[in-house]
Amino acid sequence: MGAYNSSTGDALFAENQSGGFAAFFLGDVDVDGNLSKAGGSFKIDHPLDPANKYLYHSFVESPDMMDIYNGNVTTDGVGNAVVTMPDWFEALNRDFRYQLTVMGQFAQAIVATKMANHRFAIKTDKPNVEVSWQVTGVRHDAWANAHRIPVEQMKAERERGFYMHPELFGAGLEKSVAAARHPGMKLTLENAQHQNPIN
Repeated sequence: MGAYNSSTGDALFAENQSGGFAAFFLGDVDVDGNLSKAGGSFKIDHPLDPANKYLYHSFVESPDMMDIYNGNVTTDGVGNAVVTMPDWFEALNRDFRYQLTVMGQFAQAIVATKMANHRFAIKTDKPNVEVSWQVTGVRHDAWANAHRIPVEQMKAERERGFYMHPELFGAGLEKSVAAARHPGMKLTLENAQHQNPIN
């Protein structure tokens, strides 16, 4: 099955008013483009009660196209440690930011040498100190540079005055962006509002 639209409209629109999912995928999903969402999480069978519960965790979000890396390292007898990243690290990331946390004792730790040749150095004021580290980088690969996500963006003209979730702003479902983008669905939305009033 395929969906194609050469105009400015949506190639595929799915709606479910019965409480089920608008779409359910059993298997891997590949999106060759940006994915926008109001929220997101992983959902798994609960590790402690898999037959009866789900466990959810929210995604970590940022206005930057940010990657996060972390690990633990122990400095040597003179307080030095080098953390080596994959060889593609700097080809993917820029604008590095570092966080260090000393484990198990009171000691000082610094980033002695910033990222260069996919490695950075840590120095502690005592020997043999375990340090938990985190490095973040902003993507600058070809895709990210060509499709930088705007933090703020005006709504398209036909979507102005409409809301992604109108019920959160005291408006009826006829003021949803879905109704603006798909006028043929307006009756369905009005019927749903009549059957399940917000107020």
